[in-house]
Amino acid sequence: MIGDSFEDAVERIVQRDSRFSARAYVFLRDALDFTIQRIMDNEKGEGRHVSGMELLEGFRDFAFEQFGPMASTVITEWGIKSGRNVGEMVFLLIEEQIFSKQPGDSLDDFNGMKNMRKVLLSPFEVQVTLE
Repeated sequence: MIGDSFEDAVERIVQRDSRFSARAYVFLRDALDFTIQRIMDNEKGEGRHVSGMELLEGFRDFAFEQFGPMASTVITEWGIKSGRNVGEMVFLLIEEQIFSKQPGDSLDDFNGMKNMRKVLLSPFEVQVTLE
């Protein structure tokens, strides 16, 4: 697989597992870059491994930045319903040798954000109180 592009890997993944849109994988890659940059900015340029929860938080924040109130609609349209779905995509990219993992990494690291739609909608919900 050496020399294969990200796009080739995504095409292979989508052919064998069509749960998630190809666009979702591109967004995931960009969200990982966003998360790494944020960590490096916060830790004065130190690069390190990104945990599953850090990636989920970066994924969420990048979705807000890119899509605003439409984030929930776009992400769920791509087939992503939970943080675990993000983890499943990560591990499919690991199988294709596009992403890498540490020995202790697990799909269970992505069990946060069980309802991605709710997570992405909550900042935009309007609270109405009747007096």
